Amino acid sequence: MIELMKLNPEVIDKTCPEAEVFESVLSLDKQNILELGCGDAFITRLLAMTGEGRTITAAEVDVIQHEKNLLIDDLSNVDFILSGSEKIPSDDNSFDVVFMFKSFHHVPKELMEQALYEVKRVLKPGGHVYISEPIFAGEFNEILRLFHDEEEVRQAAFDTIKKVVDDKTFLLVDELFFNTPVVFDHFAHYAEKVIGATHSDHQLSDELYARVKQKFEQAYAKNEGNFIIPVRVDLLQKN
Repeated sequence: MIELMKLNPEVIDKTCPEAEVFESVLSLDKQNILELGCGDAFITRLLAMTGEGRTITAAEVDVIQHEKNLLIDDLSNVDFILSGSEKIPSDDNSFDVVFMFKSFHHVPKELMEQALYEVKRVLKPGGHVYISEPIFAGEFNEILRLFHDEEEVRQAAFDTIKKVVDDKTFLLVDELFFNTPVVFDHFAHYAEKVIGATHSDHQLSDELYARVKQKFEQAYAKNEGNFIIPVRVDLLQKN
């Protein structure tokens, strides 16, 4: 077990898709898995179609996205449910692993601690929770902060995770840092996926929209649409 937690390290050497990280630190085959905040089910699909014997409950709080997920008909080992993290409609000790991919900072600050207690409730003894949070740094975040500054809520998310480690609610197994690549084909693609995300109501004025587009296109010209997002993972275990 490690004891020191960092919000953002000075150097991150590893760059890879996130699946490479979680598949290397967790044994997921023949496990009952809960994913909280599954979004468009991109990682849900990776989890479901890799390995064997995995049963996945994929929860999403955004009604619009959840309705889209219910149309997915090729993942027989996935059950899509409408649920937030602070009140999970599952029995105690139900899951071997709980995942939160870039979703914990979207939980209202006043409900973050409650959400982690809910996660502990539904985890089996010895089960793991993998919380992946974007670090507020880099070009992608400099564009995002123009219309959706998440620095405060990401700090709150980190503080809450640290609190439940400090008070022994969970054991801290590891804290991992890596860069993950995200590619956008063009600004319209970015506008659809980020500005138009249905989990947030982004109302941009014409002036602000133009500023976001300009900053995006400056970064796009430099890196051909390839953005590197720094990520912190806190791997916790239920006592």
